This record gives sequence, structure tokens and C-alpha cells, in this order.
Amino acid sequence: MASELRTLRDTEWDDWSNALERAFGGVPPSGEERALRRALTEAERSLAVWDDGECVGTAGAFSFGLTVPGGAEVPVAGVTAVSVRATHRRRGLLRSMMRHQLADVRERGEPLAVLTASEPAIYGRFGYGPAALDMQLTVDTVRLAAPELPGVDGVRLRLVDPSAALPECERVYARLVPGRPGMLARRPGWAGLALLDAPGERDGAGVLQCAVAEVDGEVRGYVRYAVKVVWEDAGASGVVRVRDIEALDPVVYAALWRFLFGIDLTSSVTVSSRPVDDALPHLAGDLRRCLPVLRESLFVRPVEVGGALAARTYRTPVDVVLEVADPFCPWNAGRWRLTGDGTGAVCARTTDPAELALSVRELGSAYLGGVALTSLAAAGRVRELRPGALAAASVAFGSDVAPWLPHEF
Repeated sequence: MASELRTLRDTEWDDWSNALERAFGGVPPSGEERALRRALTEAERSLAVWDDGECVGTAGAFSFGLTVPGGAEVPVAGVTAVSVRATHRRRGLLRSMMRHQLADVRERGEPLAVLTASEPAIYGRFGYGPAALDMQLTVDTVRLAAPELPGVDGVRLRLVDPSAALPECERVYARLVPGRPGMLARRPGWAGLALLDAPGERDGAGVLQCAVAEVDGEVRGYVRYAVKVVWEDAGASGVVRVRDIEALDPVVYAALWRFLFGIDLTSSVTVSSRPVDDALPHLAGDLRRCLPVLRESLFVRPVEVGGALAARTYRTPVDVVLEVADPFCPWNAGRWRLTGDGTGAVCARTTDPAELALSVRELGSAYLGGVALTSLAAAGRVRELRPGALAAASVAFGSDVAPWLPHEF
């Protein structure tokens, strides 16, 4: 029987989810997580490939708002749940799902698609470029002094139930979203992922805890974390595992880290995801003792080049003609004139001579301002066709703050 690609039906979610779990190792999530992910699934944006009644391929998308340079919230497709059963590789199933999905994204009027990648090399073929980095930190709280800033003693910290504090924490998060490219405006239900705490997934740590930071009675920051106590011959050497930490100002941020440094029976703090320009290494005073590890997090794919480039602003005035290659979405291919500055931009088709040549993948990498066009050019992936065009465009595409994806999807 020939395979069939179609939109997922609600009644097929269990088979679809089981196929996805099998592709990623076969470890089932907790019942609570499974129920939440089912509730978050947008069936009308989910694809399944069926072969003789079995689900052998999956792909989905979430409807998000993404902050772009300049602070605008742009509707994007958050691509997720992509898998092909090992027995059905090299049949074009992934390509078919990607093509179908991008056509749907375009029809919905979303200028961008974004994803996180378990295997980054796969998605470059479909025009996705790495656009933001995560920084993982493991901080030695024995050798480093706790962060201090003038005013931290005026910040009140309270331990609270993570569920009860969720609305206040979400208000803090929502205020931060416009200030950093790559952050996601969360849709209803998404905040619940931060509270998942299945005992079988704690890896020896205790229950999830939450501390909120208040100034004059207003919650201005929070941290969710768990403590893993480790006993050695010399005594306790536990780890504070930070799940997420946010603050509305530097003083509150320092106060939260000072609190984490001082938790009893611990000698280090780990945090799996912070922006590459995060303040903690400077607050701690020794980058080496923070052991930073970087990895790609968010991959960006312009679906409508003109709409995507016009949706953001630019650090310096820019007027450049781009020759864009996009064999997978040919409606993007050709020359585009981008004109913009810090107040807005216009990007339209043109017959003028090209000044920079690049593929849509490089455009996606540079889009949020975290990857320099000059760096891509040094790798041979952007070609300068008019002297001076590369440097000017690279500066204009930059961002004053590093792009960062706050959570996976």
C-alpha cells in the first residue's frame, strides 16, 4: 500500500504520539506531560504519514509570537514533532512533510518558521539556519563569592508553591518578551510545561521549588529550581539545578543568584539555558568558574522573505539588494531590495543589481541579529557583490541584545 500524508485527526493522536516517542528512543513521558502535550497539540497543524494503517512519519507546528529585533511580535510556526520511522527512510517522506508544512505556513500568513533541532544538519536542507545560542553554566559556588549589587538587601525573597506562583511568574516573563529577540509569547497552556516534575525524571534531585523576588510588594523576579544533595567523604557537595530564572532589573537578578549561591548542602549551581550575554559570569567575576557551554538552540527559516525582513528593524540605516537562493521555496528566490533603519523597513522585489548573494538559510541565521553576515561570508556562505555592502549590512542586521529561546517546544 502506498504511504498517505495528511493532516492528523483528533482520534489518531495516540498513534501519532507513540510513533514520535519510538523515533526518539521509546521512552514514554509521564502521564501528566503526555496529557499536557496532547492539549497543546494543534491537530490542524499536525501531519502524519500512514503506511498500511501504521503511523510512520510525524510533523507538527505550534502557533507562537516571536520577538524580533526592534521588539515587534511576529507570528511564527514553531515546527515540532518531526520524525520518520527507521524502516521508512530514504523514501522522501521528510521532504514531503517539510514541503507541505511550509506551504501551509505561507498560506497562514506567517513570514517565519522556527524550530529546535536534535540533528541540525538535517534542517539546513530545508532552509533553516541556526540563529540563536544557549549558554549552559555550571557555577562553582564554593570558590566564587555570591553576587552583590547595591540594593540587593532591599529585595524580599519568598519560597512559594510553584503552581500558586505561576500567574505572577508569567507576568514577569511577559514583560521581558519584547526586550529580547527569539523570546516566545506563550499561548494559553504553555506555562504548565515549566511545572512538570515527574519523580522518575528528577535524576536524584528533590521536588521542584520556586522563589519569588519582591520589591515594595511587587513580584519582579522568580527562579524555579531543584536541589540534588550529594554526600562525599568530606561532606555535602550538592547541586542546585535551575530550571528557569527571570528578573525585571539587574538588582533583582543579582538577589536571586545570591540566594541560589547560599542554599545549604550545595557547592555548585547549574542552569541549562541562558542567553550568551547573560550577566551571571560578570556578577560571579570569573567566567572560567562558570564553565560555559554553548550550543545552537533556535533555527529560523524565512517563509516569506519580503514580509520577514520588513517585520524587524535595523540597528543602522540599510539599503541593500539581496540575491536570495531558495530552491525549496522558489517563491523567495530572486532579488530583494531591503531599506530600513531603527523605525521600520520595507523589502520588495527589484531588478536592480545584486549587492549581496546568500541562501535563505544564511538569511535565517542572520535574522535575529545573533549571527553576523561577515562571519557567514568568512565561511563562504555570503558573497559580497558590491564593495562595502557586506560590512554595512552586517552591522545593520545586528542586535544590541543576544537572541535567545527561553524554552524548547
